[in-house]
Amino acid sequence: MATIKDIAEMAGVSPATVSRVLNHDTTISVSPETKVRIFKVADELEYVTVRERKKNQSETRLNFGILDWYSESELLDDPYYLYLMTTLEKECAQANISTFKLNKINDHYQVMVDQLDGIIAIGKFSKEEINELATYTQNIVFLDSSPQEKLYDSVTINFRLGITEAIQYLIGLGHTEIGFIGGTVVGDNKEQTVDNRKKEFIDLMQEYNLYNPDHIYTGCRISYQEGYNVLTHILSSENIPSAFLIANDTMATGALRALHEAKVNVPNEISIIGFNDLATSKFLIPPLTTIRVHINFMALTAIDLLKERIYKERTIPKKVLIPSELVIRKSCKKRS
Repeated sequence: MATIKDIAEMAGVSPATVSRVLNHDTTISVSPETKVRIFKVADELEYVTVRERKKNQSETRLNFGILDWYSESELLDDPYYLYLMTTLEKECAQANISTFKLNKINDHYQVMVDQLDGIIAIGKFSKEEINELATYTQNIVFLDSSPQEKLYDSVTINFRLGITEAIQYLIGLGHTEIGFIGGTVVGDNKEQTVDNRKKEFIDLMQEYNLYNPDHIYTGCRISYQEGYNVLTHILSSENIPSAFLIANDTMATGALRALHEAKVNVPNEISIIGFNDLATSKFLIPPLTTIRVHINFMALTAIDLLKERIYKERTIPKKVLIPSELVIRKSCKKRS
């Protein structure tokens, strides 16, 4: 079983720094890169804190409700949320927590247990949906969004960190015409929401004086097929960017297929960066450079926040940002 000392040795920091970072100590002064390194090593070693191991052995079994924002078809289109859901269920099981899926029937959530100790809600929810969830319990953690921050805990991704690395990396390779490929973000409630990846990309490209609105491409949804469709459309136009940041790895895989069929070489002619670092991304041809998000730590942090609410009776909400990082593989190349 991994220890804090093991993580400290691999990350090149002190055990005290590891402990404070993993416990989300907001007063610690370390760089985002160091935090990323610590989270990455802890994730690889599947570290579980001593406090959590003791709690798992001694505490009464809790009942957590879990629900996601995406429809079943969209979950299949984008495995990221499916991975997040299954990881959350696995971590709850290891923590001796019972989980119950909250399904929506006739526009209302159905709870299949008498008492819920907490709810973990994955995705983005309307005010009406949140108000309904609050009738079951006030202990709610939002995963991958942060609505009503004065009331509820949340765990979100620091998109800006990874996207900054990606843009700087592409600029360093000589790319100045950089495009973004995304899709309309629509959940189970059929409401469109802002894609924070797209927003951060536009903000950063403006800061670097490289923003071109003609290089922002949006499909009907974020899926493999839309990645293929959008890239196919781009290839029929003029002034094609030399590099693309794509909203997720699934969409990037569809884009790679379109480029392969058009006999456009990646990375010699066009460079591609994905987002999420799904398990399959390293096995693509070429292996996909992508922005990694730490799914395991997102799930663990959500569980920790709920347990803290329940056992310590904390009333002040917390928002935890999990770092993202660029993983460099073979889908990008220096411009000749």
